Amino acid sequence: MLDDLTIRTDWTREEADRIYNQPFNDLLFQAQTIHRQHFDPNQVQRSKLLSIKTGGCAEDCAYCSQSARNGATLSASKLIEVERVLAEARKAKEAGATRYCMGAAWRSPKERDMDTLVAMVEGVKALGMESCMTLGMLDDNQVLKLKGAGLDYYNHNIDTSERYYSEIITTRTFADRIETINRVREAGIKVCAGGIVGMGEEQMDRIDMLLALATLESHPDSVPINMLIPIADTPLAETKPLDPIEFVRTVALARILMPKSHVRLSAGRTEMSDEMQAMCFFAGANSIFVGDTLLTADNPGEDKDAALFARLGITAMAPGCDGQR
Repeated sequence: MLDDLTIRTDWTREEADRIYNQPFNDLLFQAQTIHRQHFDPNQVQRSKLLSIKTGGCAEDCAYCSQSARNGATLSASKLIEVERVLAEARKAKEAGATRYCMGAAWRSPKERDMDTLVAMVEGVKALGMESCMTLGMLDDNQVLKLKGAGLDYYNHNIDTSERYYSEIITTRTFADRIETINRVREAGIKVCAGGIVGMGEEQMDRIDMLLALATLESHPDSVPINMLIPIADTPLAETKPLDPIEFVRTVALARILMPKSHVRLSAGRTEMSDEMQAMCFFAGANSIFVGDTLLTADNPGEDKDAALFARLGITAMAPGCDGQR
């Protein structure tokens, strides 16, 4: 049962299309109005992302430098040591991050890795930080182990619309993604699920991707909106950049359809001007990744983020604060 009548899971395609394509100023006004109803508009949550196992992934995601199947040349590494993860988590906390996200490049974890993953979660929690992992598909037993360790969030992006999905990934289905999201949610772990735009999809695909998330039984707690970073040697290396206004429209639609979710401005910020990022914050984005690296891609450094926050009068959410009104 939804406890807020403004939170809907019955959005229609026609409604979402009408919202997305209304005059830009009207769209931003609607998104900012809804944002202010649910969040402090001048607070942004900061997360840090670490690659705990890089390269050699069996999936063929066309955007990814870590795939062993799509032409990328990034070499594979083993799962890194728990103490190294915790050392990096301590640095992230000292730099102001409140959530620590750990990502592994594989289709799903192997049982021999579960004890190590559990120790990572427990260690991050002991530091007083929120924990998040992205490990691919999970079975019921793996979900229960992570839940028992205290995992706060599980990230599993749907990437794009169901219609366009097979153009980007063929080694797992859109339904596989939704199944993992549902399994995690049913176990009581908060869901972090979003997608990537600028992969050559049509406008309807961006709308349908968000609609798929907004019509789940409950909305994801976090919705990362990633701008494609074209990676050399991948199938999407020469993809034409998405119009910035289209990106901001996508952020605004996410905020309107999912009013209580944290909308994260994720990959691609290195290519965004300060003005574009400011417009995204006005459209309802209220979470970012900090640090100069996202898994294997570049990210604005913390000094640049601090300078932008100062110019905009934005402050970072404190540990344990979700920014909600």
